[in-house]
Amino acid sequence: MNLKFAFAVNKANQFEKKHFGDADKYLIYEQLDNEMVLIGEEINNFKLLDEEYKHGSKRKGNAIIKLLKEKEVNVLVSMQFGKNIKMVNEYFIPVIIHSETPKDTVNILNKYLHWIKDEWGKNKSNFKLFTIKAGILKSSIKK
Repeated sequence: MNLKFAFAVNKANQFEKKHFGDADKYLIYEQLDNEMVLIGEEINNFKLLDEEYKHGSKRKGNAIIKLLKEKEVNVLVSMQFGKNIKMVNEYFIPVIIHSETPKDTVNILNKYLHWIKDEWGKNKSNFKLFTIKAGILKSSIKK
């Protein structure tokens, strides 16, 4: 089973303390033969969708979900998630990281990949949130 990851980054390919949906773009990685490989990037054209009316709009969340489902992404990686995490965890495993660089994040994810694969294999939706800092914490998302 190969997993695909979407890293929420800015224009300089760095993570920022922003919600997943507010990223400038998503770097798409695929886990192949125990190695995470960058396979593409997607500009987040939905970053400002409905933001003038409501932060964290469902319309924006659904647009990003559709985009990443089309790319067959399984795991979302960001420094923060907003209230739309209640929507995205129906389709993707959300992971909060504390590293600013994709390279460091890849190394960290490789260390805990078996936990993420286990979550994907056990569930079809309503995925748990993983928080990775000094260790890894798996927690339920309140609806």
